[in-house]
Amino acid sequence: MKSKKENQKLHLIDTDIHERVLYEDLIMYLDNPWKKYITDCNWMQEKHMPYVQPAIAGVDRADARVPDGRPAGTDLEFMSKQLLEPCGHEIGILTGALDPSPSSMHGWYEMATALASAYNDWQIENWLEKDKRLYGSVHIAAGDPVAAVREIDRVGSHPKMIQVLLPIDDIMWGDPYYHPIYEAAQRHDLMIGMHHNEPPIYFGKWPRYFIEWHTLIPTAHMMQVTNMVFNGVFEKYPRLKLMMIEGGFTHVPHLMRKMDQQYKDLRHEVPWIKRMPSDIIKEHIRFTTQPLEELTKKEFLQLIDQMGTDELICFSTDYPHWDYDSPFEALPPNLDESLQRKLFSENARAFYPKLPQIRKEDA
Repeated sequence: MKSKKENQKLHLIDTDIHERVLYEDLIMYLDNPWKKYITDCNWMQEKHMPYVQPAIAGVDRADARVPDGRPAGTDLEFMSKQLLEPCGHEIGILTGALDPSPSSMHGWYEMATALASAYNDWQIENWLEKDKRLYGSVHIAAGDPVAAVREIDRVGSHPKMIQVLLPIDDIMWGDPYYHPIYEAAQRHDLMIGMHHNEPPIYFGKWPRYFIEWHTLIPTAHMMQVTNMVFNGVFEKYPRLKLMMIEGGFTHVPHLMRKMDQQYKDLRHEVPWIKRMPSDIIKEHIRFTTQPLEELTKKEFLQLIDQMGTDELICFSTDYPHWDYDSPFEALPPNLDESLQRKLFSENARAFYPKLPQIRKEDA
């Protein structure tokens, strides 16, 4: 029996849902020789670091496996019954599960580009065009910016593609080498979605244990935000915005304060930055809630107060991963209704220009 809380209709905009593709499902979208590498050579992208998850289904919730045995996230109908309908999803933003991302492939950019293109076609045909609630992310092979721009131009005008997806790994995305990607994204009214992907690296080494990796995820996000801001990406592309996905937000007040302090001392090093970093963050960057620490209402509101705005946080479930956050349980209880509405939907709606800007029932 559902609780009273679960019977509430949330009108949720979920900013991180992982649909998952099987390699055999991409074959029909690939040309040779790329297709033959999968069909004839048993080629698979490598996962660089094995790790143990506290769930019998590996990275996913055990109950999210499709009843016929397929991996979690591979069946739209089952996802709809388990996630979209019971949680009151108005909109779900797909962030994929091709791991590692084509943008994380070091070298062989031709294969990476082919996989990204195939994934986009598969996503559009099997998810975006089959459920009006779902919106997608453009997958690219960013190691070849020319090919990446070509792919953004190919599918970026699709009305349900709303962001370009980049992995958070050992690549620092503020580097001018990648700026053509941001120019193309801005041209198509696409935001940039950066999603946690690989372990945060410190002193040139990976953490020994997954518990270290999972604890230090925010540090990788902090590095990317700092890199994007101080490299002048948002000064150069004033309509570009960035969603930081699967890193939480409790680190944000500290980061904003630290960046402002450093800017006061060292602004001569980055003369192209004309605003306080915290102001750039408030205008251009948003942070998804998941993985959300257990916070009291007082602690939660203190964090918002320290950020100076309640518009930086957008809700995400991270379905179907093992550390999925339920919209009925993740936030502290008894938050003001207007704040809940911002967190659950309106912050994300205001952030993504290609999302419907008015709820149907409010029209």
